[in-house]
Amino acid sequence: MFVFWKSSSNMSDLVSPEYQGCVDGSLMNGFSVFIQGLLAVLAFSTLMLKRFREPVGVRRSWRIWFFDTSKQAIGALCMHFANIFLSTLTNEDPCSLYLLNFLLDATLGMLVIWVGVKVVSKIVEHKQLTLLMFGEYGDPPRIAAWLAQCSVYLLLVALEKSVVTLVLLIPGWTNLEEVVLDYIPNPQLELAIVMLIVPFIVNSIMFWVVDSLTMRKYKKRTSLEGSRDCPKQVEVLPNESNDEAEVLLKEDEDDATVF
Repeated sequence: MFVFWKSSSNMSDLVSPEYQGCVDGSLMNGFSVFIQGLLAVLAFSTLMLKRFREPVGVRRSWRIWFFDTSKQAIGALCMHFANIFLSTLTNEDPCSLYLLNFLLDATLGMLVIWVGVKVVSKIVEHKQLTLLMFGEYGDPPRIAAWLAQCSVYLLLVALEKSVVTLVLLIPGWTNLEEVVLDYIPNPQLELAIVMLIVPFIVNSIMFWVVDSLTMRKYKKRTSLEGSRDCPKQVEVLPNESNDEAEVLLKEDEDDATVF
C-alpha cells in the first residue's frame, strides 16, 4: 500500500501544474548540444539536396555553393545563440521562450530578411556595386566579395533579430509562452521538440527560400531552335545592362532565322 501511494505521488508530481518545463541552463547542457549539432547537420543537408536539384547546366560549383550557404550558416548560428541568450533573461521556461523566438524568426523575421534582401539588391544594382551583388563573387571567386556580402547579410539578420525582440516586448507574449509546451511533462522530450523537431522543419523551409534569394540568378527563354517545348538556358548577369542582354538575344534569334 505504501509503495503504491508513493508511486502515485511521484506521478502526480510529474504532471502537476507546478511543473516548469526545462530549467535554466537546459539549452546548453550535453543533451541539448547534441540535439543542436544533429539539427545543424540535418538542416544543412537540405541545401545540399537543393544543389543537386538544380539543372545541370546552371548547377553551382561546390565553391560557389559553399560561399552562398556559409552566409546562411553564420547568420543562423548568430540567430540561434541570440535566441538562447534572450531565453535566459527571465525566470520563465527557457524552452518555451526559445520556441517563441524561433517561430517569430521564421515568420516575421523571414519577412524582414526577404524585404531587406530585395531592397539591398535594388540599391546595389542601381549603384553598380558588383562586390555586394548576392551570389556574384567574380571569376575566379574572390573571398573579398564573400566577406562583403556576408557582412551585409549579417546586418540584415541583426535588423531582423532587433524587430523580433521588440515584438516580444509587447505585453501578452508571456501568457502564450505559458501554454506553448505546458502539456509536455518530460524535459528531454521538450528539448527535442524545441531544438530538433520544429527547427528542422522550419529551418529547411527557411534555408531553401533564403538560398533562392541570395544565389546567382538565371533567366530562361524558349529556344527558337527545334520545338518550342525545348527550354534553353540563357545566363543574364546582374551587372549586364538590359540593352546588352537584349542584343545577345536578338543575335541568337537572327541566327536561328537564317538556319
